[in-house]
Amino acid sequence: MALLGIVSAAALVAPAAGFAEGFQTAAPRAILVDAGTHTVLLEKGADEYVTPASTVKIMTAEVVFHEIAEGRLKLDDEFTVSEHAWRSGGAPAGGSAMFLLVNSKVRVEDLIRGLVVDSGNDAAITLAEGVAGSEEAFVGRMNKRASELGLTKSVFGNPWGQAAPDQKVTPREMVQLSAHVIKTYPDLYRYFGEKEFTWNKIRQQNRNPLLTMSIGADGLKTGNIDDSGYGMVGSAVQDDRRLIVAVYGLRTAKDRAEEARKLLQWGFRNFEEKPLFKAGEPIGSAQVYGGASGSVPLTSPTDVKVLLQRGGGSEKLTGKIVYEGPLIAPVEAGTKVARLEVRRGSTVVLEQPLEAAETIEKGSLPSRAFDAAYEYAAGAIHNKLSKKQ
Repeated sequence: MALLGIVSAAALVAPAAGFAEGFQTAAPRAILVDAGTHTVLLEKGADEYVTPASTVKIMTAEVVFHEIAEGRLKLDDEFTVSEHAWRSGGAPAGGSAMFLLVNSKVRVEDLIRGLVVDSGNDAAITLAEGVAGSEEAFVGRMNKRASELGLTKSVFGNPWGQAAPDQKVTPREMVQLSAHVIKTYPDLYRYFGEKEFTWNKIRQQNRNPLLTMSIGADGLKTGNIDDSGYGMVGSAVQDDRRLIVAVYGLRTAKDRAEEARKLLQWGFRNFEEKPLFKAGEPIGSAQVYGGASGSVPLTSPTDVKVLLQRGGGSEKLTGKIVYEGPLIAPVEAGTKVARLEVRRGSTVVLEQPLEAAETIEKGSLPSRAFDAAYEYAAGAIHNKLSKKQ
């Protein structure tokens, strides 16, 4: 039985909540998120499917970075360039390439640079084959990692961005993936920000146009194929605040660069941070079944903050605690058992995991029997009401 614990709206009163007030983007699908507070500053078709094109290489990089972090792969390891990687992703294919030579051996670190700086399709295929044995096996790892990271909608069909029926993502989940990469692999994420890379005596500029603008950009990837239009996922930092933007479906590379830049600059200039709850401060409670106590207080392990638009309207934020319950005793302190949703109108602008603030042991037999009767009665009443509707 899913129970929703409602947080008092008064606890979340905010003087400004007019997100996107006075600003519109020409991008058909877009989302702008503050990485520190996870606040959604603007969204437009953010949950609609898009063809990722080369932005899929962010997922390819995540799988490779994860292998390195787990100790199964080293930057000095070498992979051999197969004829398939050369023919399908290299110079003969005519797409973006690192210009690898067939049968040559290349260090993983250089392949990463070829992947994220040159957007090399040959680098992506070579990494996939080197890590998993084949493109197909690597795609299996991509989808496994996506599931582990909570990307419930996106599906990956190849590591380099070729159009395929089984390759579809949402802008929101690409931002979510990018935030994970930036936070989890800071020493490897830096490759996304390198402005150029030379391989086989061919120097290529990073395809991310934001890196040449004075806006604090340090990654991630662009993409463009006929099926997708021009898209990108980018990130920038100003005054210790990081924003991540995704735009898809634009008509030209210039439009893509301009919309991403305008979104980032608008986000930096027009929002201010507001605290909601301190780490460890009780936010609400969850009902417990069969416990020594009938409920457990819920807290966040980190401060809960949102960004609010300066000079916005008079709308207020509301909060709701969502969990599958009642929770079954025993409940251990520190266990993630719920999430806080903060909304402006119908838009979820923040989701924050919540933990049990204390341990609730199993209750006595009489109290457990009472709880069982209560749940049965509540279920019975609910069923009767449902039948009358």
